[in-house]
Amino acid sequence: MAVSTGASLWAAPARVQMQITGYVISADLEPLTNQLTAKAKVTLSALEDLNTVTFELNNGLAITKLTDATGKVLTPERLTTTSTVRVPLNTPVPKGTSTTFNFEYTGALVGSETSPVEGIKLAAVADPISILLYAGRWFPMTGLFTNRFTAEMHIRVPSDERVIGSGATGHKSVGKEEEYSFNWTKPGFPGTIIAGKFLEPVTAPGIRNIKVYTTEKRKDFALDYVRTTAREFEYFSSIFGQPETGLINVVELPDDSVSAAWGPEIAAISGQRIADRNSQRLLSNTLAHQWWGSEVSPANLNDAWITNGMSRYAELLYLEDSGGKTAFQTAVTDISAGALAYDTEPLTSVGRLDPFSPQFQSMTLEKGAMVFHMLRWEMGDDVFNKFLRMLLTQFADKPIRTSDVQTVAQTQSETTLEPFFAQWLDGTGAPTFTDKFSVFRLGNGKGFRTVGAVQQDLDLFRMPVELRIETDGKTETRRVDVSGTESQYSVETFGRPRKISIDPENWLLKSTPDLAVRVAVLRGQQLVAQGDMAGALAEYQKALDTNKTSSLASYRIGEIFFTQRNYQSAANSFRDALRGDGDPRWVEVWSHIELGRVFDVTGQRDRAVNEYRLAVQTNDNTQGAVNEARALMQNPYKRPKTDN
Repeated sequence: MAVSTGASLWAAPARVQMQITGYVISADLEPLTNQLTAKAKVTLSALEDLNTVTFELNNGLAITKLTDATGKVLTPERLTTTSTVRVPLNTPVPKGTSTTFNFEYTGALVGSETSPVEGIKLAAVADPISILLYAGRWFPMTGLFTNRFTAEMHIRVPSDERVIGSGATGHKSVGKEEEYSFNWTKPGFPGTIIAGKFLEPVTAPGIRNIKVYTTEKRKDFALDYVRTTAREFEYFSSIFGQPETGLINVVELPDDSVSAAWGPEIAAISGQRIADRNSQRLLSNTLAHQWWGSEVSPANLNDAWITNGMSRYAELLYLEDSGGKTAFQTAVTDISAGALAYDTEPLTSVGRLDPFSPQFQSMTLEKGAMVFHMLRWEMGDDVFNKFLRMLLTQFADKPIRTSDVQTVAQTQSETTLEPFFAQWLDGTGAPTFTDKFSVFRLGNGKGFRTVGAVQQDLDLFRMPVELRIETDGKTETRRVDVSGTESQYSVETFGRPRKISIDPENWLLKSTPDLAVRVAVLRGQQLVAQGDMAGALAEYQKALDTNKTSSLASYRIGEIFFTQRNYQSAANSFRDALRGDGDPRWVEVWSHIELGRVFDVTGQRDRAVNEYRLAVQTNDNTQGAVNEARALMQNPYKRPKTDN
């Protein structure tokens, strides 16, 4: 889990002092001893006069030798609280000059104990898969996801392993080892290396640019993953243009690591998610980083909403194309909840947060996605697509700032968007809309005139808002420019209006009672991930206070009680979920499965089988629910031995 570590650790410096421009790295991986031994030549440019330099480096790695460009030995100071090493210099490096440092270092990388991100395994040398993810700081670095660099790497592994990285140039046998070489010559983030006992990469007829690397355990899913990757990659290429490279290596990650990671030419996915046929959205989000993250990157972490948000929105765009409007609208609602879960400070100041904290992730991914969604509404689809391509063209292989996005958006739309960016990037909160109107009959059978006002609670709000007018005849829509807390409108229709809906297609981020329930549930889920069950129950109860029939809140409460072995309370909550509002739909099938598990662990097999049968009858296979229910009908559920 990711835990926020406080503002002082992650506060961005007023000015960046150096820019690492290139690496030459040689590394040996010994899976049986979990050992990494490496040499790294680091080239940097001084943006200020330097008397000391600070590099980020995984706490599991110890520097055995460090020299400057003249060969003089330097003595680094390890700062474990920040996963950094501070290096006092023998000779100052003047501003505007370049220099090199030569590192030799080694250490055992096992799990999350030494990780720069608490509780998340990002670098580990192991059998059957070793992961050296860029965010794991397995080499001396700076400027996470903002400092672009080139990299030449030579990675030695046991002869029965393969290595995947960015810019492969070949491999050769060196004694009992195999050495794989990589060279990424464009400034970017070629810092991820994945090695392991992977089978021969799987491709498909007519799809030569996609390769899927899996272990024996996941091989049956590889071919389907090739085809899914090819469809998603082709779709993104059609709307974003060609990426830096047309080659994509999909690589299996260990199940106990992150669910996904990316690098140039790399989409790394957890093995259990590869086996999950419902992981298309995770894959599409990961692939989208080839454009949003790799091709363009944030100038600093205050701009991370651009690449994180657009990768999330690209995921939704593909869902809209492949799954249809209903699936897209459902996803937008979920994203809106995430956008409001921690909306307590402006997007343009989140750089002070831990980039792996729930707040940073929620704001940059979910609210960032909603910013692009709302820009699409302001611009229209054609202009929006041109706007995205222009961003990628103008800032290819470069950092991008929030001000750059605004400039390009205004140029492409030929509209002043200062109020939009002030509201959604520099402000917090979302409007709560209400509507009051009166209907008047027009003479001579000409229909009806509806005079009303859209009201909302943010004084500085200004955006176009869609109205849907449902009449006795056809349904009509109007676009109303809302400015301030109340905006008048007048609409003429032939049929008598029966209902008027504000923003029925959910183009805007807004506060509603239904969304308040989802926000509370989401906060509860994140507290569960952090091990705070009491806090999670309090959030779920807030959701029930807002909507006493919330099936989702009741289901989540049932999960906690089941984890705590409070089986009667768990059963009561799952039954409440079944009697509730049925939103979302999947709660029904999984409530039956969870009730079945309660009966199984309390020795009531007949009742358990009946619940599994009811689950199958829903014909809802969300997250493999029907498959799970059928398996449990054959073999009773037993709590894992590690489940305390």
